[in-house]
Amino acid sequence: MNKKAILSRKSILSVVFALAGFSTLAQNSVIISGQDPNRRVITTAVPFLNFAPDSRHSAMGDAGVATSPDANSAHWNAGKLAFVKDDLGLSLSYSPWLGRLVNDMSLNYLSGYKKIDENSTWGFDLRYFNMGDIELTDGRGNPIGEFNPRDIAIGGSYSRKLSQNFGIGISARFIHSNLSGNISSTGGTEARPGTGVGADIGIYYQKPVLIGSKEGTWSWGMSISNIGPKITYNSAEDLDYIPTNFRVGTAYKINFDKTNSITFVLDANKLMVPTPPIYRTNPDGTLFTNENGDLEIAAGQDPNRALISGMFGSFSDAPGGFEEELREFTISFGAEYLYADKFALRTGYFYEDRTKGGRKYFTMGLGFNMRRLGLDFSYLVPQVQNHPLAETLRFTLRYTIASN
Repeated sequence: MNKKAILSRKSILSVVFALAGFSTLAQNSVIISGQDPNRRVITTAVPFLNFAPDSRHSAMGDAGVATSPDANSAHWNAGKLAFVKDDLGLSLSYSPWLGRLVNDMSLNYLSGYKKIDENSTWGFDLRYFNMGDIELTDGRGNPIGEFNPRDIAIGGSYSRKLSQNFGIGISARFIHSNLSGNISSTGGTEARPGTGVGADIGIYYQKPVLIGSKEGTWSWGMSISNIGPKITYNSAEDLDYIPTNFRVGTAYKINFDKTNSITFVLDANKLMVPTPPIYRTNPDGTLFTNENGDLEIAAGQDPNRALISGMFGSFSDAPGGFEEELREFTISFGAEYLYADKFALRTGYFYEDRTKGGRKYFTMGLGFNMRRLGLDFSYLVPQVQNHPLAETLRFTLRYTIASN
């Protein structure tokens, strides 16, 4: 398609991700003095990198940094991969996205691992987010065709045990985001796909425990994912953060007998991305600019910072101080009942403060194991009626080959 629609690249992003409960106007988000000063949603480009991709963990409220390792560990915590029991594992997940609104969006995830030896494991993951067809028009509203925005990320992982109970993992991935094809922006700048790279680091600890007469396993994990530079869709002056995420959590598995067990999990997440500041305004409500033509910040910090400064400064840059920093954490907790390693019943809850997006939903799911094959299913139920994420389904097919 060589015709140019007079559409802003960011208007396309806003439409697509606003429906999903996200946006992409990262450092360009503007909070104006006089508006609700307590609502500052942190936004990034390529938010699909943080969508829970598989059915098992999405059924437990999107918690998974400290759960038992499986083929999807590359997303949650690469440090877990060194503790997998089977020699090889593959997983394919599919989720119709915003199914109540459209019928052609989907999130797809292929992942797997291969043990190298008793202490180390290789892993890989391929993530594809299809945003469906969008009808394009020119400045007069005349249709000029359709375009299919899509994001893809492909990566590899390496995990190694540092002791019998402790492991570490690293991941690296390439990111390609094509949201507007070759459509020019409103200012005439030629649009292009955004490309970037990201890296993860995770640690995982597990230890057998005995409480009363019941044996069990206690574990905890921590990871920082999607560490990488900003990406652009047109010019070097227009950059967006990728969703660097800090995740920490714990899990406790109780074995009631040889066939029945239950695991409780708890995760906390925080985007390591600058919080939008509050900008000064003129008496008439318009944004104030100084003699250099720059906006002046009334509260908070300049979000246009270098990678490391933006990441670690995100723990102390909220205009509302420490209280607001705490509100930027999302909480996930859930439970998994397992019978004879053949049947699983799962449930969970996800909470996000209303000033930071307000996503709140219950989750549930089932899992079945049949020798080498496994099938998982999850279902999402938001607290808010008619929410775009309502009735979100995920399906996961698993295949494993046991060690000799």
